Amino acid sequence: MVVSVLEEMRIRSLGVIDDAVVELSPGFTAVTGETGAGKTMVVTSLGLLLGGRADPALVRVGAKAAVVEGRLAVAGGSSVAVRAEEAGAELDDGTLLVSRTLSAEGRSRAHLGGRSVPVGLLGELADDLVAVHGQTDQQGLMRPARQRQALDRYAGDAVAAPLAKYADAYRRLRAVSAELGEITERARERAQEADLLRFGLDEIAATEPLPGEDAELAAEAERLGHAESLASAATAAHAALAGDPEDPEGVDAGTLVAGAHRALAAVRAHDPALAALADRLGELGILLADVAGELASYASGLDADPRRLATVEERRASLAHLTRKYGEDIAGVLAWARTSADRLAELDGDDDRIGELTAERDALRAELGGLAQELTDARTEAAKRFADAVTAELASLAMPHARVTFAIRQNETADPEAGIEVGGRAVAYGPHGADDVELLLAPHPGAQPRPIAKGASGGELSRVMLAVEVVFAGSDPVPTYLFDEVDAGVGGKAAVEVGRRLAKLARTAQVVVVTHLPQVAAFADRHLVVEKTVDGAVTRSGVKAMEGEDRIRELSRMLAGQEDSQLARAHAEELLQAARAGS
Repeated sequence: MVVSVLEEMRIRSLGVIDDAVVELSPGFTAVTGETGAGKTMVVTSLGLLLGGRADPALVRVGAKAAVVEGRLAVAGGSSVAVRAEEAGAELDDGTLLVSRTLSAEGRSRAHLGGRSVPVGLLGELADDLVAVHGQTDQQGLMRPARQRQALDRYAGDAVAAPLAKYADAYRRLRAVSAELGEITERARERAQEADLLRFGLDEIAATEPLPGEDAELAAEAERLGHAESLASAATAAHAALAGDPEDPEGVDAGTLVAGAHRALAAVRAHDPALAALADRLGELGILLADVAGELASYASGLDADPRRLATVEERRASLAHLTRKYGEDIAGVLAWARTSADRLAELDGDDDRIGELTAERDALRAELGGLAQELTDARTEAAKRFADAVTAELASLAMPHARVTFAIRQNETADPEAGIEVGGRAVAYGPHGADDVELLLAPHPGAQPRPIAKGASGGELSRVMLAVEVVFAGSDPVPTYLFDEVDAGVGGKAAVEVGRRLAKLARTAQVVVVTHLPQVAAFADRHLVVEKTVDGAVTRSGVKAMEGEDRIRELSRMLAGQEDSQLARAHAEELLQAARAGS
C-alpha cells in the first residue's frame, strides 16, 4: 500500500518557470518537453520540497523569490504523518501541504502543514517519501556503503536482528574501551588526584568538625569577649527589678508592683473591673520575679575565663583553615568530605576496575566476532538472491548476458587488538560488521566482474539502477520514485523494456520520470509536457497533460521531431497500444 502520494506541485519563479502547476498521477507520470524547456525544474522543485540545497541562482531573473508548493496525500499513522504532527503541522483530511521559499538573496524558508519548520525537517521526511535518481544521484549507487545498506534492507530480519545486537555490543565496546583507555592513560593524574583527596580527608578527620560547630563557637566567643559588660548589665537589671542588697532603702520594680497589687486587693471585692486589674498586677509581679531570678542566675554563671576564650578562638582558627580550603562553612566542608570519599573509593578501585573492563572488553570482542559471522552468512545468502533477481531484470532490459554479483570481503589486520576474530582470522570491523560489500557487474560473457562504477557505461548503469529499484521495491518500497534521465544512453528495444519496468514499479509506488524517450513515455499513466512561450518562460499553461490526440502528437514529435509525420503518428499509436498491452 502506498502510504503517501505527491498529488500536485506549484512552481513559481524558478529557473525558466514563471508560474506552473504540475499534477501527478498516483501511478506512472512521464514528463517530457523540448531540450531546455524546463523539465529538470520539476526534479529541482521536488528536491527543494524535500529539503535539498537552495541555490539563489535558481530564482528567476527579475523575481524576488522562488516558491515551490506541494500537496501530499498522506496515510494516517504513517511515519510521515506522525513526524509532521510532532512538528505541529496540520493534516487536512489526509492532505499535507509543503512549501519552500527561496529568496534571490539566498534566504530559505520551509513550511509544513501551515507551520514554519526548519528546512532540515523536510530532509528527514524525504527519506520516507521519495527515492530520487538523477545524473548525480547515480553516484550514490556506486558507493559500497550504499550498496551494503541496500543489501541489508533487502535481507530483512535475517540481517536486521543480528545487526541490532551487533550495534548494541559495538556501542558498549566503544564505551568500555574509552573508559579503559582513560583509566590507563591517566593513571598518573588519577594517582595524584587520589593523593590530594586523601590529604584533604585526613586533614578534616584530624580536626573532627561537627555540624553547626562553627556557628556555636562564634556565638560563644562573642559572649566570652564581652563577659564583664554582660555581667554588669545583668546585675544592674536584677537590682532594678528585685532591689540591691547593699541599698536597703532603694526602690525596685518588684516592690512597687507588689505595693500596687496590695492596694487594689484591699478593694477588689467592690468592683470586678478593679479586681481584674489586680489579677494582672499579680501576674506582672510573678513575671518580674522570674526575670529577676534568671538575671541573677545568668550573672552568677557567666564565665569570663580568658583560658576558655583562647581555647575557643584556637578551635575557630582550625575550622577556618578547613573552610578556606574545602567549603564556605563547616556544612560545606562535610559535604566535600562525603563527595571526596566516594571519588577516592572510585580511584582506589582503579586496578579492580581495569580488570573488570578488560574482561568485559574481551567478552564483547568475542561476541562481536560471532555476530559478525552471522551477518556475513546472512548477507551472503541475501546477496545471491538479490543478484539473481537483478540479473533477471537486466535480461529484460536488453542486457541478456549481463551478470550481477556481490563481493563480500573482510580485511585482515596485523594487529589483533585492532580487529575481531571472524572465521579464525583477525579482521577489521566497524559499526555495521566486518564486511566490505560491493556490487559487481560482468556486462557480457567472459568479462571479469568489476565494480559497477567501472564496469558499466552510462546507459548500462541507468538500467542496473532501475533493475535494483524494481527488485528492491518488492521488499521495502519507497512511496515515490523520481527518475531524471534514467534512460540516458538507452534506445530501441531496451528503451521499451525500461518503460515496461517503470510501469511495473508504478504498481506498488508512485513513479515520476523525466524522459526524452517516447518508448518510455508511452507506458505512463499520465503524460505531462513542459512547453515554453515565445519569450522563453514556462507559464501556468506551460505544463499540460497530454491525452488522446495531443499525446499522439507529442510522441510523434519525440520520435521524429515532426508532430504531423504520418509515419511517426503510426509509430506513436503502435507504441501506445503495445504499452497498454504489455504493462
